[in-house]
Amino acid sequence: MSNLFIEVKDVVKQYDGHVALNHVDLNVPEGCIYGLLGPNGAGKTSLIRIINMITRQDSGEVLMNGRPMKLDDIAHIGYLPEERGLYKKMKVGEQIVYLARLKGMGKLDARNTMREWLARFDLTEWENKKVEALSKGMAQKVQFIATVIHRPRLLIFDEPFSGFDPVNAEQLKMEILRLRDEGATILFSTHNMESVEAVCEQISLINHSQVVLQGYVDAIKQQHKQNIIAVELQGNKAIAANEALYSLLPPPAVGKATHIQLKTGVDVRDAIAWLNDHYALAGFHEVLPSMHEIFIETVKTA
Repeated sequence: MSNLFIEVKDVVKQYDGHVALNHVDLNVPEGCIYGLLGPNGAGKTSLIRIINMITRQDSGEVLMNGRPMKLDDIAHIGYLPEERGLYKKMKVGEQIVYLARLKGMGKLDARNTMREWLARFDLTEWENKKVEALSKGMAQKVQFIATVIHRPRLLIFDEPFSGFDPVNAEQLKMEILRLRDEGATILFSTHNMESVEAVCEQISLINHSQVVLQGYVDAIKQQHKQNIIAVELQGNKAIAANEALYSLLPPPAVGKATHIQLKTGVDVRDAIAWLNDHYALAGFHEVLPSMHEIFIETVKTA
């Protein structure tokens, strides 16, 4: 997965004097689910529109497979925008086939693939019903199908889980992972940090038009850790503070473990050895910050 599929190099975009993207760089490996994060107005949508060739950058370049993108590359992109849009008076099957053919699929291939996808999402009985009869969740599934049906090499999802209940969100997550496993490269924009942790391997966080955090999700969590250890004891005995080794943190909302924060310079092995001498330990593990916590911290301090 070392080959870069999408490269954004020193991209600048302005609208009426407002800088939407300020010298942004992005490297998306082939076959990767890459998270594009940031608060509202940070520049994410501007970047997505440039990659999708809806608008052009003022300077810089976007490469696909090592060469500048051209209009023909649009056929290899599937774009699911945050603002959904289907023709409400068209039948579901006709709608999907129509959009698939716009992306270059043959009629028979489009129809067969459409039916495979409808079956996967339990929507077969809706093929000949109008889009306006669909619930919001079903309509979003139909739009997802229309986005991926032509087997694009690059998929751009903008808030794909918005409006889904947990069961359908889980189904959509599994389909996204399957598409990744089948070779698609996925650019994933969302405010939902739980979904970032569930599916994204790498991320870029954009704030005030600039990239302020970038890298592998696991590495970023390690970089932002605060030396917090969750300790579980046998029985109900409470852990006392130890000014030399650690301080006690407020109890977590979930679970029975006690959270301690190691003092500066203290090795976790020394703290656990001391605890093991004084208490009956049932277990312990390092507590890493969530992507939600890292997002908030980074945006506040950037």
